[in-house]
Amino acid sequence: MGKPIKVYRGAYLESTHNMHAAVVNSKGELLYSYGDPDRLTFPRSSMKPFQAVPVLETGAADAFGFETADVSLICASHNGEQRHRERVMSIISRIHLGENHLQCGTHIPRDLESYKALIRAGGELTPVYSNCSGKHSGMLTAVVHMNEDVDSYREVSHPHQQRILQAIEDICQYPKEKIDIGVDGCGVPVHRLPLRNTALGYARLANPFQTESGGHSETLNRICQAMMKHPEMVAGEDRFDTDVMQAFAGKIVSKGGAEGVQCLGVVGEDIGITVKIEDGNARAVSAVALEILKQLGIGDEAVYQKLDQYVHTPVLNTRNDQIGRIDVEFKLVKH
Repeated sequence: MGKPIKVYRGAYLESTHNMHAAVVNSKGELLYSYGDPDRLTFPRSSMKPFQAVPVLETGAADAFGFETADVSLICASHNGEQRHRERVMSIISRIHLGENHLQCGTHIPRDLESYKALIRAGGELTPVYSNCSGKHSGMLTAVVHMNEDVDSYREVSHPHQQRILQAIEDICQYPKEKIDIGVDGCGVPVHRLPLRNTALGYARLANPFQTESGGHSETLNRICQAMMKHPEMVAGEDRFDTDVMQAFAGKIVSKGGAEGVQCLGVVGEDIGITVKIEDGNARAVSAVALEILKQLGIGDEAVYQKLDQYVHTPVLNTRNDQIGRIDVEFKLVKH
């Protein structure tokens, strides 16, 4: 079987990628798949909505006056735009900590204008520019609220990281003793579980659900609604997560992750979707995600026209000329 993702330079095939996908409902039933829906995968930043759950359920978010946009920001892989940085600093100020308490490290932000302005001003990159500074500010908020040690909040043994692990077990229905733990790019634990279980989490993020223990349905609904109301906080300008949530307007909650991961929850359809590009190259993952939505009959042509830059992914050179294209050709398997 040929590879489902084909990269062309001019008229000539240059590269291919393989992929895996799982489409699941909130009961955990596998509806559709491609490749291996049980592939063990680190969803990376796609786990951020679930990592945000204890920030709300400890009462920390309400105790420190979180606005809806703050809830969205703690789920973000943001561009480091001014609006992102200001909101992170607002959260840090409210919990009476400083930027030095953010242990996410730093990197050049996607928002290059902010970076250029910083350099012109003679400044240096600081942790608030990290795309994970929102998540870390949320973690610190819960730790401060619970009167726990601030310096060790990144450690998997920390009570807050254990709360996150328990939430993932509950929501994704995967025993925590089976969840392998790695270290994410920003230094906190990241969780490895089957694609179908991550998709289950997104089905539950987007749709009310009931379990024997009651679950986290109200919290997930609050997180989902915040992300969809403030998609600009989840990513930013010219980013798939922000653009797809804006285009679908209350129908889709979306969060990507490093190494070719994309997760979507479809509101009102009881559907969660997880995609993993086998080799970790993310250049076609948005086109794959939209093709899955199309095959599921979600959205109309007007929506896909708004998202054309992701549907028909161009290959550009350094002059910004289109010199190729990326095609996705696959058919979901119905279960």
